Amino acid sequence: MRQGSFGAVRRLVFLLMVFCLTGIFAFAQQQRTVDLVSVILDRFDGSSTHQWFVGGREYTFEFEWMLDASRFATVGTDSNGNEMVFPQRTVVPSYPMALYGSSREVRDIRSFGIWGRFDRTGYNWIDVYPAVIGSSDDNGDPIPFEIPLPGRVQTMDMWVWGSNHNFYMEAYIRDFNGVVHVVPMGDLSFRGWSNLQWRIPNHIRQDRRHMPRHSNLHFVKFRIWTTPAENVSNFYVYFNQFKILTDIFDPLFDGDELANPDRVQEFWMQN
Repeated sequence: MRQGSFGAVRRLVFLLMVFCLTGIFAFAQQQRTVDLVSVILDRFDGSSTHQWFVGGREYTFEFEWMLDASRFATVGTDSNGNEMVFPQRTVVPSYPMALYGSSREVRDIRSFGIWGRFDRTGYNWIDVYPAVIGSSDDNGDPIPFEIPLPGRVQTMDMWVWGSNHNFYMEAYIRDFNGVVHVVPMGDLSFRGWSNLQWRIPNHIRQDRRHMPRHSNLHFVKFRIWTTPAENVSNFYVYFNQFKILTDIFDPLFDGDELANPDRVQEFWMQN
């Protein structure tokens, strides 16, 4: 009995040691060096030039924000008899005080405004998307521009002004396989400015097995949805400061420059 009990204790201790070592090894395997930086992609101040510096690299893009809407968007006339096609867009001299301070002195800070109207209630939508400046396709529509997102994006956030309508928003993100993912941003049932934050889900891949391993995500558009029980005859939404929190760490290895697409392009263009 004593030998049997002692043997059982030994086996239990052995199993506990194996379990602990396995847990330590798994934890160690999960550790990865990260370098998180915050990048403001746009302040929505009406500027067409968008520039940021990330990891010693400069990103500069030219685009403007455009609108599109579902089929029941209102087409009307203003007081002068001119046709008005909704949604309308503009830039307003207003901003979230929680972000820029409570002083109401004159400041050169603006926000992007959206004026919406629909003829019917339901699941109507308004798309807010970046487009190539002054461009148009065969149908006369602006040509979309998808924003390359530096690093491995962890979270995104944006300041949004709402008027307590029962609407909600989504962000559309394209991965390196060309698949567009829809990421919920949250409801707009609040008054005034609020910071909407959303995380990029783990199932949206930002790395692949082959070199170059890291592949950027691309931002496609925002979409504002109305709901069937909400009034849609007249409403406003405003945007300010769209930014991301991203991991820019990229481990070095022997021959890493041959995994850099820009450098590879330079090498092959020389021949």
